[in-house]
Amino acid sequence: MPIYIIPIVTAIAGWLAILLAVKFLFRSILPKKQPELAAKLGHMVATELFSFSAIRAKLTDPEKITAIMPYVETHLDHFLKEKLPKAMPVLSMFIGDSTISQIKGTLVTELHTLFPKIIDQYLQNAEKDFDLENVISRKVNEVSIPAIEKAISKEVNKLAGFGALVGLGVGAIYLAITMLIP
Repeated sequence: MPIYIIPIVTAIAGWLAILLAVKFLFRSILPKKQPELAAKLGHMVATELFSFSAIRAKLTDPEKITAIMPYVETHLDHFLKEKLPKAMPVLSMFIGDSTISQIKGTLVTELHTLFPKIIDQYLQNAEKDFDLENVISRKVNEVSIPAIEKAISKEVNKLAGFGALVGLGVGAIYLAITMLIP
């Protein structure tokens, strides 16, 4: 067998080693460890990556509340000028545009204070009712291992190509050393 074939053999060996390692990982190790990994990932997401308090702080930020107020004012206008008079026709006889503007102004001021409290209360209730750790664990446990393997097949092929390059490099170094040492 010619000595020059050694780098080709080691390149093939590197490529195969990576492919077999990944196949072993996806066909043997991950299916057995999926429930354990799902539980750990669920715990990590719930304790380190997701925070109801951070969401609460962002959603109750005065700038965020101010940003939605034009939308709220549009709906208040529609309610006070159209829906309320239809629901209570007698009331429309006593309330004019200036009174509606005053009511709207008072309501908008009150809503600036009320919205953060409503959002905070809603998120506190959601946090109590929503077991994020369990939801994430269940979802990760339901993920199909073959689907993951298929989804990352390009990356696996790149990794196997890297293994082939490493094998080729090792073979070339071995060839150079054997040629230098008689």
